[in-house]
Parts: sequence; structure tokens; C-alpha cells
Amino acid sequence: MTSQLPGRGSQRRPARITATATIALAAALAVPTAAHAAVSTTIYVSPTGSGTACSATAPCSLTQAKTSVEAVNGNMSGDIVVQLAGGTYRLTAPLSLGSADSGTNGHTVYWQAAPGQTPVISGGRQVTGWTLHDSTNNIYAASVPTGVDSRQLYVDGSLAPRAALTIARSDVAFTSTGMTIQNANLNWIANLPEQNRIELEAQNSFTDRFAPVQSISGSNVTMQEPAWQNNAWGYDTLEHPFAGGGLQLENSYSFLNTAGQWFLDPTAGELYYKAPSGWNPSAHDVELPKLTSLVDISGSYSNPVQNLAFQGISFEDTTWLAPSSDIGYADQQTGTFLNQTYSNEPSNFLSACNTGCQAFESTRNSWGEAPAAVQVSAASGISFSGDTFSDLGQVGLGIGQDSDAVASGTGLGASNITANGNTFTNDSGSGVVVGGVQPNAHHPSNSAMTDQNITISNNTVSGVAQDYKDMPGILSTYVTHAIITHNEVSNLAYDGIDIGWGWGINDPGGSQDYVNRGTYNYQQIYTTPTTLKNTVVTYNKVHGTKKVFHDGGSIYNLSADPGAVIDYNYVYDNNHTIGLYMDEGSRYVTLQNNVLQDNGTWAFTNASASNNTDNNSFVGNWYNSGGASVATGSPHNNVLSGNVQVSGTNWPAGAQQVISQAGVNYGTTTDDNTTAGTNHFAYSGSWGLATGVSDLYGGTAHYSLTANSTATFTFTGTQIAIQGVKDVDQGIVGFSIDGGPVTSVDDYSPTRLPQTTLWSTTGLALGTHTVTATVTGTKNSASSNDIVALDDAVASTIIDDATTSGTDSFAYGSNWGLATGVSDLYGGTAHYNLTAGSTATFTFAGTGATIHGVKDVDQGISTYSVDGGPAQSVDAYSSARLPGIPLFTVSGLPQGTHTITIGVTGTKNPASANDIVALDYATVP
Repeated sequence: MTSQLPGRGSQRRPARITATATIALAAALAVPTAAHAAVSTTIYVSPTGSGTACSATAPCSLTQAKTSVEAVNGNMSGDIVVQLAGGTYRLTAPLSLGSADSGTNGHTVYWQAAPGQTPVISGGRQVTGWTLHDSTNNIYAASVPTGVDSRQLYVDGSLAPRAALTIARSDVAFTSTGMTIQNANLNWIANLPEQNRIELEAQNSFTDRFAPVQSISGSNVTMQEPAWQNNAWGYDTLEHPFAGGGLQLENSYSFLNTAGQWFLDPTAGELYYKAPSGWNPSAHDVELPKLTSLVDISGSYSNPVQNLAFQGISFEDTTWLAPSSDIGYADQQTGTFLNQTYSNEPSNFLSACNTGCQAFESTRNSWGEAPAAVQVSAASGISFSGDTFSDLGQVGLGIGQDSDAVASGTGLGASNITANGNTFTNDSGSGVVVGGVQPNAHHPSNSAMTDQNITISNNTVSGVAQDYKDMPGILSTYVTHAIITHNEVSNLAYDGIDIGWGWGINDPGGSQDYVNRGTYNYQQIYTTPTTLKNTVVTYNKVHGTKKVFHDGGSIYNLSADPGAVIDYNYVYDNNHTIGLYMDEGSRYVTLQNNVLQDNGTWAFTNASASNNTDNNSFVGNWYNSGGASVATGSPHNNVLSGNVQVSGTNWPAGAQQVISQAGVNYGTTTDDNTTAGTNHFAYSGSWGLATGVSDLYGGTAHYSLTANSTATFTFTGTQIAIQGVKDVDQGIVGFSIDGGPVTSVDDYSPTRLPQTTLWSTTGLALGTHTVTATVTGTKNSASSNDIVALDDAVASTIIDDATTSGTDSFAYGSNWGLATGVSDLYGGTAHYNLTAGSTATFTFAGTGATIHGVKDVDQGISTYSVDGGPAQSVDAYSSARLPGIPLFTVSGLPQGTHTITIGVTGTKNPASANDIVALDYATVP
């Protein structure tokens, strides 16, 4: 007999800190000493810090920490660490870091969490002082400062929906100035107060549009300009969508009709919340955002901000107010929007330009981008690792966006930026956006504007684009050499990972399609390529996409991307839409060795006789449903070859390997039912066992509703993630490690998330550790119960290449060099060699290990053997740089001590510029 786990539930996985960056022989020789080895200064910060001492006994504030860094970073002899104690740092203004805040002399300024603590940088104010305003409808009210406005409210860490009223498209008729109410049952809205705060939202084929109301008189609704006209001309418009979606009137007190909704009256300084039954205000954390960004990192093109790292920090509680203004949100695609008045819009735009017109083409070079809560531009050598971007009212992390999307006004110019091992969730926009869309993004007037060498790796991106549903989980536009690898991207209304921009308009020779549309009456036809090239999208797990919009693809490319590779990705659960989508002008992309499961169409090229969707290769992919709609032969010459259709999920070995390796890199997974051995669970108190549940690891989970019941997981390693279920009926659980401070985690989610990371930590000392999970018996007010469900644990050990002693360690023979201070390598270091016959060894205790290193245009061929066995050759050449990439894996060995020997052959792939062998780190599951 099987029992089902209480609850319903998309999947998130733990993040692992790896390395990403640029290493070449010249760079290695230029940095002969360990630039990352010493810490010269530690600056201590706390949420209540004051004064200028910034010491362990007298910590200071964040703003003072910035001043203290600037006083000592002019000629650094070691790294500076700004250590943030746990707690919430409530900002009154964004933390702005410029060139004066850089690391110097090859050293880095680290802004990082204190060991075992979780600092939260917040742009919100906690709302207290609630009173019952309307007992009949259970609406509470609280006073807030007058003039404060926000489009978001977070209740116990969840995004609360604004007050809204769903209407049918037949309820209104669109006019050049607004709408005419056709359903008499809606006539009452003409009597509503504060009519200019009401908005209309339209979800269409691929756009999610917002337009604010100006006034309502009788059945006539006048809309604010230019938002109304901008939303009603072009493509997939508010009035004429390609596929009609829903309409909502939002943001009026009178629309408070569902528990959990809210309304803010800035003029009166009153916030209203329609609470669930039995809601006790004093038991809940209500956060009202007041800032529109948290951290702004920007220098100048001649003096970019450099060498900053952010580790273990949570960024929370922001809003973005442009859609509430008369600009609205005239969405064009993936977070771009019309942000100004256009004088040439035809007066009959509703009929003459609702599926495009020549005048509309004049707007393309001025489209704006949704900004990010954490902004990076005019910067180099910036990294984010182990951070959390949640409860943010726009994009989580923006890298090298256009100038009008950043607070500094200096956009683009981002190079050697790494986002590794972070979590993005519950954000209103994309998790990560890299690059701009305006002319300086694709053909920069200053070469220093070029966005290049950006690595997005090992991140969990789930449940973002909550408000602006047109945005993908990860977007990279005009970027030279973006690497998007080993991410898990899930639970989205639209696409998972989107690459490129411009529909081929700005590629050399232009596009005949846009000649026909009149685009080039407003811009030049370029003869040189854009900055978009050498993109790598590899080993990502993309699922739970296309929940609202049918257009687009789970992985999507737009325009020419020479040298691009999309390979070894696992795509499933996309509502039977398109898996791999090459949109207009996509060229020179290789798509190979991907696994496409249950897609409606697994491969698609949006090719017409005039749009240059050409020379893409779909080779060696596996799929189990849906056909391929690929334009092969002249004039497009796309290639469809060697792809394998399987029955059901009977994936061959190669596909199974892709499935197992895609997503965030994991260590050893231990099922909740494992109660003995080196890594094991133990339970105390009242726990039930659910079995036979298909979306759980091993089909089982332990669950409890009894306060103070505990579960422990004992393991050996340096990092750990505890996974379980988040759902509508889950409660709050406390986690601690090795008897340290307890972190409370709310497992409530409006949608079921099985096998999701509940809690994780990294950077532990190598050894045995114990995680304790304690059932609190409490819950989020929106949850229907207080269940805690544990599914599995994922533990692993990371051994840096510089580790040369201990149970797990490297040893080097002759002629090995050491590259140091390289921001995208694990620990900032890698060992390298070019001398044939040189060897290195990695000795470890366990049953398997993986050696990670660098693949690049100058890497050679090496050999790997285990315990003196046969040697296996590995070619590390790659047309695009892949740092932190697995070079060799062995598993299934007898438990014990083993040695992997790495040999330098002094040979190379003919395409490689050199025969370097570079070792970065090892992982031991």
C-alpha cells in the first residue's frame, strides 16, 4: 500500500559554486604570485552598525563600509573583505559603487556574508500597525508615509497580487482615446475614486501590456498618453493580439475581492490588504518596497569599476514605477517597451497600424529595457556567487544594459562578469538580463561599450517574471561570448533562455523583410557584424515554461550569432510548444546533442524568403515527440541531420548522460529514506513517510506537522542542499548546521515545487557536518497547512587546484605554472602546463571524482588514467571559452583511496592556437 504526500507541485535545484573566467598563457605568466591569497583588511558591518571603526566589536553601516573601502583600496597588497553580519539592511538609497570602489593591483574587494549568516539588503519598509478596516470583507489597513508608491507587496516572502477585476474582451470596445464599456454590469466603475491609478493589463501572444486610465465618464474610459497609443500600434498589440489573452482592470480599492490582494493609496498614505480568514497581522512580515534599485555598480568607459565580488547576500524588496506612469508598459518583447511619445504615430493607429506599419519602424532604435534591482555596467571583473535575488519588482540582475536602464546613465561596457551559484525567484521580471538593444549595444560608437565574456552558470532561476510575464528566465542580447551553462530555469509564463536581438535588422546587409516594411527609412543598413557572437548555451535544464504565452521557445535565438553553440541541454514540460526556436535572422548557430522531451515542435526555424534565417545546424539531438519545422535547402541551407526520435522516455545512453548532467552541478544525492551510512538522515518526533509519489526523488518523502519534530542529515563534504516540497499547504521550517544559528524557511508556494531546494550552504570546512531541520508548527497565512516535507539531500566536496595536502588533494610534477587572481576561476587560480610528459595527480577518497578545467581556443590534449589504468585522451579545444567545465569524470569505483593521473601530451587539435592544459578544481560526490 502506498501513501501520497499531502500537497500538490516544478522543480528547483541547489546551486554550486564553480569557477568562470578567462585564462590564457599570457595572462597566467603576467600574474606570477597569488593575488587572491592574502586578506589585507576586513571591514565589519551590521544592520545596526554605526561609527567609523568598522571592527568586529564596533561594526559600521553599509554606507560607512563603502567610505572605509575607498580610504584603503588605492594600492592594495591583499584583498579587502567587507563582512556583512546577518539581518536586514534597510536602504534609504541604493548602494552605488563606482571606480573609486574597485579592487586594485589585481586584488578584489569582497562584499560577503559572515560565516553561517544571511544578510539581506532590502529596499522595503516593514508595514506594521494594522487595524481591521472592513470587518465584513476582512480588509485590514495600515498607515504608510504619504507619497510612497509601489507596484509590489510581499507578505511573508510571497508576492501578493494587486486588487484586480477580470473582464472579457467583449466587455469593452477600443477607441483611439481609450475604451467604451459595452457590458452594462461594469458601468459602476465610472463612480470609482482615484481613477488615474486604475490600469488595464492585456496578456497576448508574447506581450504582457499595461496601460493606465486617465478618467471614466459614463461608459467612456479615457486612457493616459502616450501609454495608450504606444500599446495599440505595432505587433501583438493590446487591441489586436496575435492570440487574444485575458484582460484585467487592476489597482482600485473596489477590486479587493480575493483574499491576499492589496491596494495602496499614496495620497492618503494608506495600505489595504484583504486578509485570509484568521489572519493575525502581528504574526506576519509585510514588506512594501520603496526603492527601485539596490546596488548600482558603474564606472566609466575609460575607468570601469573593477574587481568586486558579492557572496552569500540576499537582495530583496524593490519596485519599478514606470508602468504606473503615463508611459505605461507598451511591451514589445522580453522586457523591452516603448518609453516615449512618437510624433509620427498615425491618427488611425487602431486600424492602420495594429499589425505594423512603416511609421512604427521608426521606434525600434529607442526601445527601453526594464531595469534591474542590481545593476552592473562600465565594469570588469565583477562576480556574484551564492547570492539570492528574490522579491524584486523588476529584473533581478542586469549586466551591461542600455544607458536608460541603469541609474548611473552609463550603460553597456560590461566585461568578464560572472554570476555563479545564485538563486533567482519570485521576481517580477527576468532573473538575469545581459546586454542592451539600442544601436550602441550592437554597433558601439566606443569599443569599450562592448558587452563581452559574461558567464551565467550554476544558477537556479525559478518562478521569475511574476508581473511582467513576457520576460524569460535568462536573456542575453548583443553580447560577445556569453556563456550560459549548468543553470536550471523553470516555472515561467514565457521562455526559459533567450539569446540575441534585432530580427536580423542590424546584421550585415540587413533584411529584405525589413526593407519591405520601411525600417531602413529610419536607420542604416549595416555592413559590419553586430557584437553578438560566440554564445555558448550548454548543459542547462529548462522546464515548466510557456505557462501563459504560446509564442517563442524554451531556448530561443534571434539574429545572427556566429560561432554560437547550443548543446547538451535538457528541455521538457513546455506545454507542448517549441523546444529550440531559431527566430528571424538567426544564422550560424549549431544546435547539437540536446534532449527535447514532450515538445509540440522540437526544432523550428522562423524562415521566410526574405528574413535570412540561414545556416543553422540541428545535429545529433534526441526527441520523443513533435516534428521539426526547419527550412533546409536553398536559400536557407539549414541542416537537419542525425537527430534521433525515441519512444516515450526510452532515452539512449548519450541522452541519459545529458539528462543526468544538465542543470546545476550536483554532488551525491541521498534519499530521505536513507538512515545509515556516511551520509544519512535521522528523524525524531512525529514523521510520516509518503511513498510511490512520482515527482519525488526515489518516490518518497518524510513529512511532519508536529512542532519541534526534528530531522538531521549527517554528511561529509564542503557544501549541502536539503531538498523537499514547496506547495500551497506547506509550513515554516528552521535549518541550522553544526549547532549554529537557525534560519527560518517558508515552504509555502502557490504552485507545487517538488524536489526544490529548501535550504543550502557552501564553503564549509572539509569534514563531517550535521544539518538539523526543525518543524515549527507555523505557516504563511496563505498556506492551508503547516506541513514540512523532506525529499533528499545533495552533498559534495570541492577541492581547489591549489589544495596540495589532505585526504583529497592535487600534486604537481615539473613545469606547472600557477595562474592567480582570475575572477572566474574557482578560488581565482588554475594550474597550467605546456610541457609534454609533465604530469599532475589528484588523490581522493570515495567512489568517483570529476576534474574541472578550461576549454578554450588555445587548449591542448591531455590524458587521464585512474589508479594506473589505461589512459584516456581529452581534447580541451573549444571555439568558445568554457571555464570550470568538466574535463574528466570517473564513477563506480570501489570505496577507498584512488588517484587520477593527468598527463600533458604537448599535442593539440589543429584548430587550437596552443597546447595548454589548465586544471581548475575537482569535485568529489
